[in-house]
Amino acid sequence: MNIFNQIRKLSEEYRDYTAENLSSLIKIKSLSRQEENVQQELKKQMEESGADEVVIDGLGNVIGRIGNGKKVLAIDGHIDTVDVGNIENWNFNPFSGEIKDGYVHGRGSVDQEGGVASMVTAIRILKEIGIKNDMTVYFVGSVIEEDCDGLCWKYIIEEDKIKPDIVIITEPTNLNIYRGHRGRMEIQISFNGISAHGSAPERGKNAIYMASKAAMEIEKLNERLKYDDFLGKGSVTISEFISGSPSLCAVADYARLHLDRRLTWSETKESAINELESIIKNIDAKINIPYYEEKAFTGLKYGMEKYFPTWKMEENHPVIKSGIKAYKNLYNKMPRIGKWTFSTNGVTINGIYGIPIIGFGPGNEIYAHAPNEKIPVDDLVVASAFYAAYACSV
Repeated sequence: MNIFNQIRKLSEEYRDYTAENLSSLIKIKSLSRQEENVQQELKKQMEESGADEVVIDGLGNVIGRIGNGKKVLAIDGHIDTVDVGNIENWNFNPFSGEIKDGYVHGRGSVDQEGGVASMVTAIRILKEIGIKNDMTVYFVGSVIEEDCDGLCWKYIIEEDKIKPDIVIITEPTNLNIYRGHRGRMEIQISFNGISAHGSAPERGKNAIYMASKAAMEIEKLNERLKYDDFLGKGSVTISEFISGSPSLCAVADYARLHLDRRLTWSETKESAINELESIIKNIDAKINIPYYEEKAFTGLKYGMEKYFPTWKMEENHPVIKSGIKAYKNLYNKMPRIGKWTFSTNGVTINGIYGIPIIGFGPGNEIYAHAPNEKIPVDDLVVASAFYAAYACSV
């Protein structure tokens, strides 16, 4: 039996093991910065799977390791989830972790503890079949991704001093190989007016009117942003409008717009700011990129600017070709190649640090952040096989 047939056979044998591990993770609510209990469970699962070493770092990331060679592969899955939203929209308990009708049910099953459970099984498979002597494989259960994409990997690279040669991102890809996504940034524009009594508005300068005029121009800007054949079009939308005045009988002297800006290929922080500067050039306004800095569950305060660069790998890049090879060796067919709609830790891993990435994850992203989230157990099996096979293909 060749090694890929062995991997596929083991992934099927561990089908229930993978599903039950995922169920255990789902049962523990794990919002960003509140991941401590689920991380202890994940650490236990990695240790039981046979990892050579498992640690929780200063930010709260769980990092398992097998091997101790010079070539370094990391497999990343974030363990934090969003909240459940309106519970009336759910047909089942979001934290039941129920395994039924070929699915594991619950919040985080797709986004993205399913990928995490699959990589735990990959540890078990690789410990059975062995890895190359010159290789180290890290298995990362990362934190705070839902609050601030990539912050976890900024810590891993800069503080833990782990900089892999290749990273597999296990966010949901519907079992396709993904090679990029648009970047994003958050932008605030503050408008400064002059208050006056509401009975004589001509004496003041209304910040709401200033912001509203800019908002109309931002809507037009969205229509003319750049387009990339692979990643698609850039976009901008206003997600929040805040204003203030001395009283409800006064002209507003302050307003602020919060923008969600999605960046396609060749769009950058500088180009996005320049576009907005041209809109507010004759207005008393200021552009600011927010800085995220919050305490992790470990008590550590850590942060980064909320600019998350665009990234993509070329289809003929060696990391993508290795993924295609691994998939074909497992299933004797060509995988589909695509991209994510949303953002991932890749914004830091490749967008800032230039580390090559391949994306492959169980589940369909349409269930991400949605009620009635569930993932096929079949997907978990394929993902666990792929992660092990990739480690044997590079």
